[in-house]
Amino acid sequence: MMLDCLCPDWPAPDHVQALVTTRAGGFSPAPWDSLNLGTHVGDDLARVRRNRALLHKSLPEVRRLQWLNQVHGIHLAEVEPGSVYLRRRTADAAAVYAPGDAAIVMTADCLPVFFCNDAGTAAAVAHAGWRGLLNGILESTIDGLTRKRSLPPSRLLAWMGPAIAPCHFEVGAEVRQAFVDDAARRGIDAADIAAAFVASANSGKWMMDIYLVARLRLQAAGITGIHGGGLCTVCDHQRFFSYRRDGVTGRMASLIYLKD
Repeated sequence: MMLDCLCPDWPAPDHVQALVTTRAGGFSPAPWDSLNLGTHVGDDLARVRRNRALLHKSLPEVRRLQWLNQVHGIHLAEVEPGSVYLRRRTADAAAVYAPGDAAIVMTADCLPVFFCNDAGTAAAVAHAGWRGLLNGILESTIDGLTRKRSLPPSRLLAWMGPAIAPCHFEVGAEVRQAFVDDAARRGIDAADIAAAFVASANSGKWMMDIYLVARLRLQAAGITGIHGGGLCTVCDHQRFFSYRRDGVTGRMASLIYLKD
């Protein structure tokens, strides 16, 4: 890998490869500097295409990249082996089952969550902003993987990539209440979910720990091997794009694939 990137620290099989790009090493000027991979953020599309080509060139084992049109929903796009061309699909998670296929989500504060099974025959990555997290994008991804490979969720691993941390993730009281109200339906103690929100210095606002909420949702769905968390996209200006911090900014790619 020629680009600067983060690699998950998780006990995945060796042939499961995953990474998160940083903002360094691309062709885009400020405020998208420099490895912006998003086509929807106002950057010159020719530069974005050069950045995407650089990413692909850095992954010689990847033949096909599944890009998504993300809408904060809960749809999982499954990449079936053998199709000739991968068009961009509207979804907030993607799963791959064959060597050479890669699933990608883009973020700039939302939480990317990587998945694979312990045999390394299926892998996925999900884009979890608070709306998608609340509505079930993680559960939808887990359901798709377990159904495809006929295995229990306990045989899945998960890794949480860089996202906005509770030091900066201020949300309204209605967001906190929505998660608390949804807890029982997900098999989670409402008090545990409530503990992921700390009162803000601003009246009526709460600081949300998206990592803790995601961990509770993953555990309730049956996953015990949960890794990652603890980074903050807002705090780390050098490595990460952040919409909350900058408004107009680029997007990082969280990518997972299987190799031969």
